Amino acid sequence: MTRRIGLLGGSFNPAHSGHRRISLAAIDALALDELWWLVSPGNPLKPAAGMAPFAARLASARLMARRSRIRASDVETRLGTRYTVDTLRMITRRYPRDRFVWIMGADNLVQFSAWRRWREIARTMPIAVVARPGYDARAAAAPAMAWLRRFGHLSRRATDWTQWSVPALVLLRFRPDRTSATLKRAADPSWHERFMPHKDMAPTVRAPISLPEPAN
Repeated sequence: MTRRIGLLGGSFNPAHSGHRRISLAAIDALALDELWWLVSPGNPLKPAAGMAPFAARLASARLMARRSRIRASDVETRLGTRYTVDTLRMITRRYPRDRFVWIMGADNLVQFSAWRRWREIARTMPIAVVARPGYDARAAAAPAMAWLRRFGHLSRRATDWTQWSVPALVLLRFRPDRTSATLKRAADPSWHERFMPHKDMAPTVRAPISLPEPAN
């Protein structure tokens, strides 16, 4: 059975209600069976200072994703990838029967041209960009949009994304949500301590997504 799966990467430092709300809206707009949160072990474009331990970020994502079709995953850690282009290539190879769409916020579209081999990402799977307050104008004028704009599709046809040839882009607009991980950290700087294992216990990370062994 072919699954329709959305992929949303991020630091989730911490995961919050805005992540969940946007993800649930994307599931509906794109008619997804599942949406995977790819919790990044380390974003090359973000400073390490202020980044909570990976175990805490993953635990916060799993808590926020519970009782939904969202699955918080440590797949990048397990695959040993650092850049999105490599992660997406390996996921599509390991799950050839499934169809994937990359989901990112308009804030990421602003800097998308700085991502490693960003055009290759666009040629790997369709991209759905979620509008974010304060970023729409900059996203429309982003360097990557000069190339991506010609591959745009109407949002009212978003459920047809599995039929599109890549590159393909669709812009999604949901009710604005101003929840911010930055504000969450400012309000509770020690949030990650609640998600860390006891010092006498080895950290346990269970994989919600089984990764089959590569074929020999």
